[in-house]
Amino acid sequence: QVQVMESGGGLVQPGGSLRLSCVVSGSVFSANVIRWYRQAPGKERELVAYISSGGRVGHTESVRGRFSISRDNTRDTAYLQMNSLKPEDTAVYYCNVLLSDYSDDPQYWGQGTQVTVSS
Repeated sequence: QVQVMESGGGLVQPGGSLRLSCVVSGSVFSANVIRWYRQAPGKERELVAYISSGGRVGHTESVRGRFSISRDNTRDTAYLQMNSLKPEDTAVYYCNVLLSDYSDDPQYWGQGTQVTVSS
């Protein structure tokens, strides 16, 4: 059974940094596609960043240059480094796992971790 666990959220001041972690168990992590989503109150869930099994990455325009997704296959863990945080980055951040680069089904979600950017 695939399990996804996020951690690293919290309260941070504008301009600060956080690093989110996503630990995946029950799958061949090196083959997985990892995506970070976020959902702010009253808004739809949006894709923030992704990393393929081969390390190809993409970031949504609003976070480009501030956020960076990475993975460590030796630890079955993906990361989202978030710098220069803004109040509009406040959201619940979710890790989403695809088992391979070739299919969106099935996919697995973590429970989410809250990020609050406020002074």
